[in-house]
Parts: sequence; C-alpha cells; structure tokens
Amino acid sequence: MNQPTTAHGGPDPDQDVVALLMAQHGQIRNLFDEVESTSGDARRDAFGRLVRMLAVHETAEEEVVHPFAKRTAEGGESIVAERLEEERKAKETLASLEEMDPDDEKFLPALRALRGDVMEHARAEERYEFAQLRRRAEPSQLAAMAKSLKAAEATAPTHPHPGVESGAKNVALGPFAAIKDRVKDALRKK
Repeated sequence: MNQPTTAHGGPDPDQDVVALLMAQHGQIRNLFDEVESTSGDARRDAFGRLVRMLAVHETAEEEVVHPFAKRTAEGGESIVAERLEEERKAKETLASLEEMDPDDEKFLPALRALRGDVMEHARAEERYEFAQLRRRAEPSQLAAMAKSLKAAEATAPTHPHPGVESGAKNVALGPFAAIKDRVKDALRKK
C-alpha cells in the first residue's frame, strides 16, 4: 500500500507520524533560532512558543510514539528508556529557563546548552525510534498514530512537567497539568 505524499514527494505529515514529528523537529530548530536572534518582547514571545511546542511535542511522543516503539522496535525498552531520560533532563532545564528573564545574561548560554541537548535527543529519536517506526509500522498505523499524536497535542500540558515522562503518567496527570497550564497561559495574555 502506498503512502500519501505531499506535492514535494515526501510523506504527508497528516498521514504519517514520522513525517509529522520530523516537521516538528524542524519547527523546534526554527524556534530556537528565533529565540537566539531576538531580544526583549520578541524573545519572550518566541521563547513562550518554544516552551509550548516542546512541552506539547514531548507529551504527545510519550503518549503515542514511545509505547509503540517500546513494543515493536528492536531493543525498544532500552531505546525508549534513554529517550525518556533525555526528555526528563530537558524538561528540568526548560522549567529553570522559564523562571529566568530572557534578557538575563545567563539565559542565552543556558538556552544554547538546552538546544544542544534537544537537538541531540531529536537525532537519537530519528535514528533509533523513527527509523524503526518507518520499517515496522504499516502506512495505516503511521496514519492512525499521526491522528492520535494530534489529539494528544490538543490536550497536552503547555509547560514542562519534569518527572511525567510516560504515557501512563501523562494520561493520569496530564489533564490536570494541561488545565493548570492553559489557565496560566490565559492569565499571562491579559
């Protein structure tokens, strides 16, 4: 069965979870660039979008992608355990960055360190997890996972919650964290 493709010939992110996640990794890289190249309110805004993107993206991966990879990938338990540890560390760093003023002189060095960790994590996901997803999942499974990922993102927390790095914990604690985060976001906008 052929997979739906985009006008550029690549897999359609709406029909392929790997293509969707790869596109999000590109968006995350672009947001890091934007945060680093701006200052003042523009940096605060870009950093807020980066925090939201990372929090939502990781939560959805933890709920949808990691459980599938754990069950089906060769060495899945180990691969997922390593990714979850990387995610926990990144959430801790991101949470500490949220406490800082983006114009503080310590902010950019800490952000650049986080960027290095996040990009290394993304490369590991792409190499060890996504490559096996592509080989082991049928196109219908990739499409169903893309749909599930989007649903998980719609209700995911918008800020990092270190220590909540599993699908089960996200399902149990995620809705409460998401409500708290979204209220906090709404109050910040006012």
